[in-house]
Amino acid sequence: MTAAVTSYATWHTEPNGDTAMALSHHRYWRHFIETVPERDFSSKTILDFGCSRGGFLRLLHALRPFRRGIGIDIASESVAAADAAKGDLPLRFAVATDLVPWADTIDVAFSYEVIYLLPDLKMHAGQMYRVLRDGGIYYAVTGCHTENPLWPKWRHLIGSNSNAPVQDYSPQDYIEAFAAAGFDVSVKRFGFDGFVSATKDRKYYPSVLDAIAYPAEYKLLFRLEKRV
Repeated sequence: MTAAVTSYATWHTEPNGDTAMALSHHRYWRHFIETVPERDFSSKTILDFGCSRGGFLRLLHALRPFRRGIGIDIASESVAAADAAKGDLPLRFAVATDLVPWADTIDVAFSYEVIYLLPDLKMHAGQMYRVLRDGGIYYAVTGCHTENPLWPKWRHLIGSNSNAPVQDYSPQDYIEAFAAAGFDVSVKRFGFDGFVSATKDRKYYPSVLDAIAYPAEYKLLFRLEKRV
């Protein structure tokens, strides 16, 4: 999603992978939106970095209506699907590897399980800092990090099914990259406490307790505020 990254037709090597991913993420997106302390987005311009098929922005608008939403991704077929599904919502989607066109235009940015795939965190952090208006906030969620006990297994599994190379970051790597860009960095557990599917893929979750613990304890929510 930075200048060093190419584009792909889809994130997943499996043809229906991006559609399945959106369906599986929906309950977690809702929790994400409900966890964010801001409630009034009516005057805000929103960015979804790594928007895939646009489902997060559509859900966000349904729950917290905003003035304008921009979704960017490197998966061209997913972006086309997002654009086709937007209806009359105030959304624009683009295949992009450079965020310069949106410099100083974004009030609040989101990403969900994207930053672990980025080959250059520092470049991404710098670009996100530049797109935000003064005082803007970037919320980034990921559980893909070296302190997740499932990560050694997941790194291989995700890598074998992703067109984008998987990186190997620690929570501290994320913190340092964003702090170096100028962000005020804070973090909390994602803390999902809803029901999870009892038939989660045992390749990823050897026990149902792993499926419960992962979104509650190991998935992290970063709050990155642009200092003024």
